[in-house]
Amino acid sequence: MPFPRTRLRRLRRTGALRGLVRETRVAPADLVLPLFVHAAEGREPIAAMPGVERLSISAAVEEAGAAATLGIPAVLLFGIPAAKDEEGSGAWDDEGIVQLATRAIRAAHPGLLVATDLCLCEYTDHGHCGRLRDDGTVDNDATLDALARAALSQAAAGADLVAPSDMMDGRVGAIRAALDGDGLEDVPIMAYSAKFASAFYGPFREAAGSAPAFGDRRGYQMDPANGEEAVREALLDVEEGADLLMVKPALPCLDVIRRVKDSTRMPLAAYNVSGEYAMVKAAVAAGHVDERAIVLETLTAIRRAGADIVITYHAKDAAAWLSEA
Repeated sequence: MPFPRTRLRRLRRTGALRGLVRETRVAPADLVLPLFVHAAEGREPIAAMPGVERLSISAAVEEAGAAATLGIPAVLLFGIPAAKDEEGSGAWDDEGIVQLATRAIRAAHPGLLVATDLCLCEYTDHGHCGRLRDDGTVDNDATLDALARAALSQAAAGADLVAPSDMMDGRVGAIRAALDGDGLEDVPIMAYSAKFASAFYGPFREAAGSAPAFGDRRGYQMDPANGEEAVREALLDVEEGADLLMVKPALPCLDVIRRVKDSTRMPLAAYNVSGEYAMVKAAVAAGHVDERAIVLETLTAIRRAGADIVITYHAKDAAAWLSEA
């Protein structure tokens, strides 16, 4: 019916009416909190990411407990080892930082899910996500065995999900075969399926100490201009055995989130990355925006685009705000 019989503003008149017809909701149960775990003691603030710290294992256990208390169902662990080498062997060290943190968090908080980022960049002295050829390029196929070894080690330590973020072709299949062959067929894979070579990762590289020593990652991460390719990547990961998919970064890729969700109908995560977080914090510090309002609007937009899960450094604050509502 045309105006005046049809008045869409009728259902916007009060908060209760707006809530009654709200299409997209965000709850603490939709969020995942990333944690940076390092081999040093205590907490070390990350200058580029106000409010985020590198954590010792005991501090990571404490943060995980705080997340669980707020109703956040999972944490995603990134390891910062005491030493790195050319192969990135710390990634599959059974006494490595992520493995130790996984065991400690699982023991202290058995109801909390622990996901482990699965990549070599944090463990290699050159900062790239795989093994290198003599010419300095990443050798895709030679990297798959290393990733599979890391997956086995993380899963054996108790990881509830392993999350390969390297963007090597075929890595989901290699990891799935290794897990299944070792009796770990029940461990899910959350694949970083559409991970773009984004300018929004800068603060993360400071946090994890994982910036490449030379070159960049455009030879294996995706061109931000490509949406169709993102769908192809996701479909290939489904074929290879991925249980959950991911799009990263979130805000510049809302269209990709929707396209991947519609094309796969798979559980889908989106990573609200470090640069997105840092920009909000800078705007808040300058007095330009209301932090609570902008964070909750951002998370709602990511969910509205099609993400079932939002990985975000805002998770604790958002969960607290949502619990107050």
